[in-house]
Amino acid sequence: MASAPDRSAKVPAQITLLCLIWGSTWWAIRLCVEVQPPLTSAALRFLIASLAMAALTPLLRRHESTPPPAPPPVWLWLLAGATNFAGSYGVLYVAEQHVRSGTAAVLWAVFPLLMALSGVLVLGERLSPRQLLGFVICFSGICTVSANDLGGDELHWALLLLASPVVSAVGTTLVKRHGRHTSSVLLNRNGMLLGAALLGAAAFAGERPLELRWTWPAAAATLYLALVGTTLAFGLYFHLLRTTAASSLSLITYVTPVLAMLLAAIVGDGALTPLALAGTTLVAAGLFLVVGRRR
Repeated sequence: MASAPDRSAKVPAQITLLCLIWGSTWWAIRLCVEVQPPLTSAALRFLIASLAMAALTPLLRRHESTPPPAPPPVWLWLLAGATNFAGSYGVLYVAEQHVRSGTAAVLWAVFPLLMALSGVLVLGERLSPRQLLGFVICFSGICTVSANDLGGDELHWALLLLASPVVSAVGTTLVKRHGRHTSSVLLNRNGMLLGAALLGAAAFAGERPLELRWTWPAAAATLYLALVGTTLAFGLYFHLLRTTAASSLSLITYVTPVLAMLLAAIVGDGALTPLALAGTTLVAAGLFLVVGRRR
C-alpha cells in the first residue's frame, strides 16, 4: 500500500497528465477533420473508446467502491450518450473543420460557466460576487480571442461550436442531479456506445464513411483520441473525482485552454499574438474566480 506522501505526490502528477492530454486533444481533432468527414471521425473515436471501456469495465467496477454502485437507469445513460457524446462532440467535430484548435478550446471554456449557471437554475445554488466577476472577466477574454482569431464565415462556425458546451452542460447537469449514486463506469461505457451508434447513423445519413481517407497523422490522432483522450483520461478523471478535492481538479478547467492555445501556436494552427494571449489569460483568470477554491 502506498504511503500518504506517495499518494499526495501522485495527485499533482495525475492532474498534470490530464491537463496535458486534454490540452492536446483539440489539435488531434483538427488533424482528423482535415482529411476525414467529421461525424465519421467522431463515431470512430467513440467506437474504439467504448470497446476499450467495455473490456476494462470488470476491472474498473471492482475499484469504484465497496459495494459497487448501482447501474445507472436506462434513461440516464441514453441521455448522456445523446448529449455528452453524440450531440456535443458531433457539433464540435463539424465546427473544428473551420475553427482553429486553440480558439476552439478557449470557446469551449464556457462549459464550467454554464455548469455554474445550471447550479443556480437547477440545483438551487447561489453565485457569489467573486463568481459574477469571474463571469465578466471570462466573457471579455472570449470576446478578445474571438476578435483576434475569427472573422467572416469563421465567426458563424464559432457560434455553432458554442452549442457543443451548451448541449454537454444539459446532459452533465442531469447526470449530476440523478446519477450521483450510480456507476460512472457503466454510465460512460453505455453512453459512449450509444454516442458512437448515433454518430455512425448520422455519418451514414449525411457523409460517405465507407470512403474514409486515412493518413498516418489522422490514424494516430484517432487512436490517441480514443485510447488516451477518452478511455484513459475519463477513467483517470472519474478516479480523481472520488479521491481528490474538487478545488484541486478545477485546475484542469483553466489550464487546458491555455495549453491548447500554446500547442496550436507551436504546430502552426494559429498564431499566439499578444491579443490572443491576453484573451486566453483573461479566460483562465475568469475561470479561476468561478470554479477555483475560495480561501
